[in-house]
Amino acid sequence: MRIAPRWARWLAPLALLLVWLGVGGMLGPYAGKLGEVATNNQTSFLPKSAESTQVLKAREAFDQSETMPAIVVWTADGDRVSEAQQAAATRAVAGLAGKEGVVGQPSPALPSDDGLALQAVVQLDPDLADDLPAALDAIREAAEGVPGTEARIAGPAASQADLSDAFSGVDGLLLGVALLAVLLILLLVYRSVLLPFLIIVSSVFALALACAVVYALAERDVVRVDGQVQGILSILVIGAATDYALLLAARFREELAEGRDRSTAALYAVRRSFGAITASAATVALGLLALLASDLTNNRALGPVGAIGIGCAVLATLTFLPAVLALLGRAAYWPSRAKPAADGSPVWRRVASTVNARPRRTWIVTALALGILATFSPTLSSKGVPLDEIFVNDAPSVAAQRTLSEHFPGGSGNPAVIIADAGRAAEVTAAARDTEGVASAGAVSESGRPGGGEPLVVDGRVRIDATLKDAADSDAAKETVQRLRDNLHGVPGADALVGGYTAQQYDIQETSAHDRTVIVPIVLAIILLILMLLLRSLLVPVLLVATVALNFLATLGVSALVFEHVLDFSGTDASVPLYGFVFLVALGVDYNIFLMSRVREEALVHGNRRGVLRGLTTTGGVITSAGVVLAATFAALMVIPLAFLVQIAFIVAFGVLLDTLVVRSLLVPALVIDIGPRAWWPSALARGDAGAASSR
Repeated sequence: MRIAPRWARWLAPLALLLVWLGVGGMLGPYAGKLGEVATNNQTSFLPKSAESTQVLKAREAFDQSETMPAIVVWTADGDRVSEAQQAAATRAVAGLAGKEGVVGQPSPALPSDDGLALQAVVQLDPDLADDLPAALDAIREAAEGVPGTEARIAGPAASQADLSDAFSGVDGLLLGVALLAVLLILLLVYRSVLLPFLIIVSSVFALALACAVVYALAERDVVRVDGQVQGILSILVIGAATDYALLLAARFREELAEGRDRSTAALYAVRRSFGAITASAATVALGLLALLASDLTNNRALGPVGAIGIGCAVLATLTFLPAVLALLGRAAYWPSRAKPAADGSPVWRRVASTVNARPRRTWIVTALALGILATFSPTLSSKGVPLDEIFVNDAPSVAAQRTLSEHFPGGSGNPAVIIADAGRAAEVTAAARDTEGVASAGAVSESGRPGGGEPLVVDGRVRIDATLKDAADSDAAKETVQRLRDNLHGVPGADALVGGYTAQQYDIQETSAHDRTVIVPIVLAIILLILMLLLRSLLVPVLLVATVALNFLATLGVSALVFEHVLDFSGTDASVPLYGFVFLVALGVDYNIFLMSRVREEALVHGNRRGVLRGLTTTGGVITSAGVVLAATFAALMVIPLAFLVQIAFIVAFGVLLDTLVVRSLLVPALVIDIGPRAWWPSALARGDAGAASSR
């Protein structure tokens, strides 16, 4: 390997360091500004081509102005509400007319059938954004003025406010927790004062660059960002950048232990870890880009944003970190000392010895244990979660919705919205009323109320609202939507479309199931191809893909048990299994790439069995550290009190640990040893001739 002149070996690292300091200084603020171009509008989660999405667009013509309802519900401490309280509630909301953010005249307060509650609807401007909490506070202040009652606010406006509040911790709290967890783990594992901080700085610089690029693209509507994507981007970049940095730093330490000077060691470290790092990054980035095949908007948004983050993580790892290490040399690891890689740690020498002694028994027992856990994976329900489980804590909007549902019909406030040909309005309305699970149905009149007069006709179409008997977020309501669509699609010439909240949840569920059948094979094919190119083999890549798939199924099995019996979740969001698969399989294969690329390097010189053992011993510590760091980083998502992110955090964190400690440490090495050199077919290693393979 040709080494650059002495002056260049100092100048190049110094120049790179100055460039990255500039990147951190100028682009660092964009990590906090990304929220300015983010949207947490729930409609952005809808399938692009679903029937409910078509209805959402069509109904805009029937709305004189787009609004976001806030539903005020009053209860009277178990007593019936009085006429005086009803009158006071009506006056309270009427006084809100003309207030900032309030659209039109609020509805009067109406009693429930049991007489124990009142409800009124206040329509708000959907573009309030940061002013929404103030508008809701004004409504709450007015509503609490009704004597002898307790007032709560439910509806889309309240849910939107709670959602924005939940994501308010993305910029500060989430990032702080993730970085602190990484720092503590690195300090404990490496017992080095400076190296953990260098790795943290590298990941922060990568995140700053990624956020700046995403901000610029989102501002020009090239990519879309919401709080969910923003949170995952931060975790993904920090976790990936740390993993890649650990691998490179370990190789640099090995080169120093071999007696090379700091500049030469940095060049060798980059050269020898380049293939593993870029292959790992490619699997994650391309796996994320496979989400572009999804019909769900938020899935497609995460694809390019996540890929940009991974690209920035690789760039920082292969430029900033080598530059700093070349300048610091052994001082980066003080007070620990560099030692030859072949020595490994006593723990990993014992693991390698165990695998070597009984490889067949090791992989059979390990695979059987994972298989038993995988049998529970079908029990994980991914049909969506009810409204009262969206937030981990008892958010105000959830408590208000629960109160509303106790006293008013299950589907009230969230009707199924039907758009149909005006000439067939009567037939469509009759068919809707006759559908099992529908409480009532009526065409929306010019007054904006169903059945309140002549139907409002826009471009030859009418809107019909159907109130469902069951709660809008229930499985029974989704089944009603299916029956409703079957019945209305059969009305000749009506061209009826069924949408609304329940239909949207049903369409998301169906689209997510379809996405899994499309995206999962794409991701597996991408990973298999990259592994074949990296390892120059056919059988080993197939084995690696099979093991990470088994690890994923085992993780889903454990998750099903934990979610139901420990965390009391009735199910998961429809997108959770797909997100879990993409992250866990793409990130999980990273550790097999780190291991097997080193095994191949060692096997070229020492043969298959010794190559596996040396590869396991030398990479055991760094890969385990990387796995623990990545698991802790994703676990930080739990500070955002949303069930979706908590579920993703558990699946990825547990799955990464299972993959790192079991699959990569026991199953894969034991399989490769048991199969022997044939595992590397068709490369020269398959013939078991290490010297011949090395010469090629």
